[in-house]
Amino acid sequence: MPSTIPRMSADELKRRLDRGETVVVVDSRSPSAWGRSDERIPGAIRIPPDAEEQHAGEIPRGRMVVTYCT
Repeated sequence: MPSTIPRMSADELKRRLDRGETVVVVDSRSPSAWGRSDERIPGAIRIPPDAEEQHAGEIPRGRMVVTYCT
């Protein structure tokens, strides 16, 4: 069954952030991938993939939410 969740390219996310759109970015990379990377999106909420339920309340409602991982 195909996913109904829309996808967004990194370029599109950058354009939206550059325009000042209110986008909540959730960094859901594994702890090891996150630790190996020097790349971070400023303001992103860090929620490891095995801890979504514990951190669900940190994600603001009523805004576009974009998650990214490796």
